[in-house]
Amino acid sequence: MSEPKDTPVALNVRLSPSDSSAHPRVTNYTNVGMAQGVAYIDFGFIEPALLAAVAKTAKNGPAAPKRLDGHMVTRVGMDVLALVRLHKQIQQVLIGLQSAQKPKEKGVE
Repeated sequence: MSEPKDTPVALNVRLSPSDSSAHPRVTNYTNVGMAQGVAYIDFGFIEPALLAAVAKTAKNGPAAPKRLDGHMVTRVGMDVLALVRLHKQIQQVLIGLQSAQKPKEKGVE
C-alpha cells in the first residue's frame, strides 16, 4: 500500500472581514519567532521619522540606540506547514515583482 502524497490543492477561498480586520493596518517592522512548533509573526509599526533619525545618527558616527519603541499592530501564530506555504506565496509575489521590473528589450512587446 502506498503512502498518500502531500499534493497542493488550489481552492478558491474568500475571507470575510471581522471587526478587527475590516480596516487594513500599516506595518514597517516584522519579527518571527518559534516556540513549541508554532511560528509567531509580530507585525509592528515604528514612526518613519524615528527610523530616519536613527539612520542619520548611525551614519554620522555615534552608536545607534539600543532600543526603539514602536507599536504592536498584530501577532499571528501559525504551524510550520502554514509558515512554509506563506514562504512559497511570498516567493511567488517577489518573483512576479522582479519580472515586472525587468526592462523590456527594444523592439519586443
